[in-house]
Amino acid sequence: MGNSKERGYIKSPEETASYCRHYAMCKTDFIGTGLCSSGARNHFVSYYPQGRMDLYAALHEGRIPLTEKAVEIADDCNLCGICDKQCHFITGLRPMEVMHALKDYVEANREHVNNNNTSSDDIFNELAGITGRKWCSIDPAVCITYADDPCPATEETIPTCVVLPGSEAEVSEIMKLCQRHELDFAVRGNGSSVMGFVMSRDLVIDMSRMKHIEIDEERGLVKLGAGVAAFELQRAVREKGYRVQAAEPSALIAANLMCSGIFSTYSHAYGTGAQNVIDARFVDKNGKIFRMGSKSAPNIFAYEQGGASIPGICTEVSYKLYPRLPDERGFLVPFSSHEETLSFLREIGQRRIGLAAGSLGGEYLSTFLSPSAELAREIKRVFYDDFGIAYLVQMIGDQHDERAVRNMGYPVISQRVFKALVLSLPDLRENEVLNHLKEMMPGSSIYEMLADEEIEPLVETALQPDPNKLSGVVPEDLKGFYADVYNTPELTDLVWLNDFRILSSRMGREKHVVAWIVYVPLDKPYVIEEINNEFRRIADKWQVKNDYGFITPLDFGKRAVFEYDYYLDQQDPEEKKRMLRAMNETAEMIEKYSKQYDAVRWIKYTLYQGFARMENLLYT
Repeated sequence: MGNSKERGYIKSPEETASYCRHYAMCKTDFIGTGLCSSGARNHFVSYYPQGRMDLYAALHEGRIPLTEKAVEIADDCNLCGICDKQCHFITGLRPMEVMHALKDYVEANREHVNNNNTSSDDIFNELAGITGRKWCSIDPAVCITYADDPCPATEETIPTCVVLPGSEAEVSEIMKLCQRHELDFAVRGNGSSVMGFVMSRDLVIDMSRMKHIEIDEERGLVKLGAGVAAFELQRAVREKGYRVQAAEPSALIAANLMCSGIFSTYSHAYGTGAQNVIDARFVDKNGKIFRMGSKSAPNIFAYEQGGASIPGICTEVSYKLYPRLPDERGFLVPFSSHEETLSFLREIGQRRIGLAAGSLGGEYLSTFLSPSAELAREIKRVFYDDFGIAYLVQMIGDQHDERAVRNMGYPVISQRVFKALVLSLPDLRENEVLNHLKEMMPGSSIYEMLADEEIEPLVETALQPDPNKLSGVVPEDLKGFYADVYNTPELTDLVWLNDFRILSSRMGREKHVVAWIVYVPLDKPYVIEEINNEFRRIADKWQVKNDYGFITPLDFGKRAVFEYDYYLDQQDPEEKKRMLRAMNETAEMIEKYSKQYDAVRWIKYTLYQGFARMENLLYT
């Protein structure tokens, strides 16, 4: 078979496995490649590429024995190559090399298989009586794939058992079992949280089997089970002419909603948190089923200074549907300063212009658009230095929204120009292209020229957009795949990209991302500037890569949701130490501003129950 370098792989199987981001994108058919058939059939994460990465790493390092289940998991992989395309598109990793290495390991060690006997395990037998033996496991090959995540504030925690309920009644019985045996448990969505904390030493409850979707157009809602991912839901309602306020594509709606709240650029019009939830069903720790809408139910979305806890496991959500408009389009509004950006966001919030709006920093913008990390670094420089674009507000609206922004005197880069730029990214690095653009309108900035509607055809002529240009910056064996992907209209359609958010999953391509999410007062821009500067100062102090993420206006421009990102090499012990120190100081900084300004609220005070465990590590 040859070694990794001979087949064009940059990293060894061991390196690739250790750098899995756990973003769970290999569990979603987000670019039309299809889905890992083994994972879709068996549901345990161990059967997906993400799980096989963890399994191979654990076997290679001798942390678990080779069991019959491990052999089954390896044998069930058909080496179709779907995961290589999916993972490279998001993270730049090539998991197929790991899939081959896992099979090789099993073949070389079949005579040393450890027989894992479950017949005498009383807890397992009780769980099997609830879900069936197929949907629970105490095998190390399964449990190890639920034991870790890239967050620096978590430690490997191998559960005793993993169970996958298929109904609300089964969840209820599992909760009663936990009460009888005094078992700790963690509820897991897709395991894609960048902050992790979905581990338990006793039981992990994986909700991924509960995938029902029921669209009720008359009542303007969709009922969905706890196992439905954002991409799956958005795709289902889109076929009926609707959209929902969605999370990252691989995030399960119910889990994301109840752990951190769902926000996106559409929060500008659709709001966040409880504003999109009509009702929800829960099972509490005693196995009792209750509805969020009942009079005696707890306030799920309450703000608590000490950090909120979830009173039960969410099994179903009734979620708002929003009709699509026939003339929807995306457009971009560039700015050279953050002060101007914040002023614009506040104004369109007050005037209620557009459906979606959010300002992006250079790291986000270049990383989202570029199919390789190397190109992203170069494009970030081009946007800053050559185009003069420090911040870019992306908007979704109808023809009247786009015209309103133009009439307000702001430069607007249309969907047509955006598509041309995306399909010409590699050429933007060359001065020849920039010189052609500058010659068209002497004395104007690049972004002012790009915003001129009259010369859009000339911009296309100068750029000569072509999907094959993007395929030229990826490995040789993936060129055809990238050319095909970027030939589809979706990958250059701002509306589709905002709805499904697949490009935003690239934010952790170079390193794992630690996202700081804070609600801030948009009517006090100086407070946002201070917090932004503090994020940067602290990260720089501890030599942690960092950058502005995004700001989306809320509540008619009164406030906004702000994300700032730190980046971590999850396999570098020294960098993890520096990151923990930076996180500690950053947490204290946010606390200070929260006490000083009521409108500054850290997301941990709303729904993020895992932060309590993070603080135990940060402050000890």
